[in-house]
Amino acid sequence: MIKTSLPKSRRALLLVDFINPLNFPEAAQLAGPALEAAASARELADAARAHQIPVIFANDNFGRWESDFKSMVKELGKGRSPTATMTRLIRPKSGDLAVLKPMHSAFYGTPLDILLSQIGARSLIIAGLATDICIQLTAADAFLRGLDVHAPEDCTAAETPDKKSRALAYMADILKCETRPWRKARWLKKE
Repeated sequence: MIKTSLPKSRRALLLVDFINPLNFPEAAQLAGPALEAAASARELADAARAHQIPVIFANDNFGRWESDFKSMVKELGKGRSPTATMTRLIRPKSGDLAVLKPMHSAFYGTPLDILLSQIGARSLIIAGLATDICIQLTAADAFLRGLDVHAPEDCTAAETPDKKSRALAYMADILKCETRPWRKARWLKKE
């Protein structure tokens, strides 16, 4: 049997779709809030790494079935666009993990379940784009799997403030997610 070098932790941080070409019709509305969320998520990721909480990137493959995550990061990090700025801001560090997803939820059609199981995670911190689509659907799938979920409001972005606030309210009420800003998270005080 092959031994893995996966970290062990009751928690994991999932960064969803921050490595993103922002090439869809509503991207201009999302770019500013996405950069703000990425800046907060970078601080969150640094804190998670300091607490030995694994950082996992879950990213769309954008229909490019021959793509790989490292190439995507390298390609999207070039230039001065909001995409490049966000990619450089949240760039993966050594030891971070990645899964490519074909659809909205980071669980659908990916090995994320297996990865979280091998890590030993029972709690998932979810940050990324967009609050009302990929974050909400990933949180729902995590909830259905019995995971405790924290979706920090300052580390997600949507096309409009209304879409973001409605999604966060739904996640808090129905999915029992913690949505307070990451610096107020209980896990910071427990570790």
